[in-house]
Amino acid sequence: MTDNKKIRVRFAPSPTGHLHIGSVRVAIFNWLYARHNNGTYLMRVEDTDLQRSTKEFLNSQLDSLSWLNIMPDEPIVYQMSRVEEHKKIVQKLLESGDAYPCFCDPEELDKKRAEREALGRAYKYEGTCRNKKYTQEDLQKPHAIRFKVPENLGFLEFDDMIRGVVRVESDQLDDFIILRRDGAPTYNFVVVADDIFMQITHVIRGEDHISNTHKQILIYKALNTQIPKFAHLPLILGAAGNKLSKRDASVSVQEYKSQGFLADTIFNYLVRLGWSHGDQELFTREEMVKYFDFDHVGKKGAIFDIKKLEWMNGVYLRALTTDQLLDSIKQLDQNYFEKIQKHWSKDQLNLLFDQYKQRAVKLLDIILDIISFANDPVTLDLNLIEKWRTEKTVDLLTAFLLELKKTNDLSHDNLLQLATAVVENFGLKLVNLAQILRLALTGKIFSPGVFELINILGKDRSASRISFLIEKLKDNN
Repeated sequence: MTDNKKIRVRFAPSPTGHLHIGSVRVAIFNWLYARHNNGTYLMRVEDTDLQRSTKEFLNSQLDSLSWLNIMPDEPIVYQMSRVEEHKKIVQKLLESGDAYPCFCDPEELDKKRAEREALGRAYKYEGTCRNKKYTQEDLQKPHAIRFKVPENLGFLEFDDMIRGVVRVESDQLDDFIILRRDGAPTYNFVVVADDIFMQITHVIRGEDHISNTHKQILIYKALNTQIPKFAHLPLILGAAGNKLSKRDASVSVQEYKSQGFLADTIFNYLVRLGWSHGDQELFTREEMVKYFDFDHVGKKGAIFDIKKLEWMNGVYLRALTTDQLLDSIKQLDQNYFEKIQKHWSKDQLNLLFDQYKQRAVKLLDIILDIISFANDPVTLDLNLIEKWRTEKTVDLLTAFLLELKKTNDLSHDNLLQLATAVVENFGLKLVNLAQILRLALTGKIFSPGVFELINILGKDRSASRISFLIEKLKDNN
């Protein structure tokens, strides 16, 4: 167990788009590690890209985190608010000799880079300005600031909590820019500056940041401050083992929410996407907090399986009470919530939810079916009407309708007995009547049990819908 009192982790998105699946998993793993160790979970908004960062995207990201119930424990830190502090730290590195001004023409450097890449070789800054003497007058000219990578370091390495020792030869690193010509700090520098400010003890992020880590460690050392521990999560892959595309899962969390996936489903599924606790698939949040550690996070990419996500969502849906379902619908769409409340009583909703959630994999499926079921008359598919437009079908429906009108007992057993007697008189099976009753009651040939639907609608509404279909079947126009 790590020293619980000191653990501080952070999630650091850029407000340049909606939160995608990969980013959300990073946030969740940070949150879980903090909770498991009684630590603190923080958030930093990396909003230095002024052209692409928007308030709309930030609000969307915060809404996603709030929906998943993983908002930070302390006020959010905004990177742009610390720009002047960043410049002070750059000045400190200049004064200590760990950084230097670079007056090289960016276009010339780009040309050299292109020439090297054309030869299939990596470009490395030659250190032209590394040991140049410069005056205050020189500093009035356009220049960037580069970090001076120490010479003859041999290997640089760090012990990743997931991958073990990650090593790179120091001569693969060049003197990298930490402050651009326009005064904007670069990523590798600014994350270190802000992580020091936020007292971050553990940096948990995607494996695409591994290549940055050695540079960042050098900055920590130059600033003579404690280096955090690192954990680099495996990538999320598409079904074919490829990098995720929009066709797979790199859509925003908001999109999954709008489709009717539950927050608990997304949370559980993303935790299992790379982490395991035996063969267990479904966890309460308390169980995830209890069991989570990096010893059971895999090193290989985890495959995103939409079918498994849908299966899991179905399991979570079936576990919800009527009140919980209504609350989820209200969070999803207030208009849907009001329509459902308008058309159905609480007792009817208990029966409807019990029926419709058995096959549903998304909350939206349940919502649309229940709203559609409330409409009188139902919307009938002309192709289905043509399929069933026979005299025998009309006679079968008419016979059942007559029996329905005679009874006041709408229990499943009684309706089953009535229907069985009707189909036996026609030499048919129960399924023949059930299909056409589904069409009459819902406008669809796939639905929950027809006898349960009749009970929910009541005798008069059920009879009206059956009569409506009979008239449509008789109508040849």
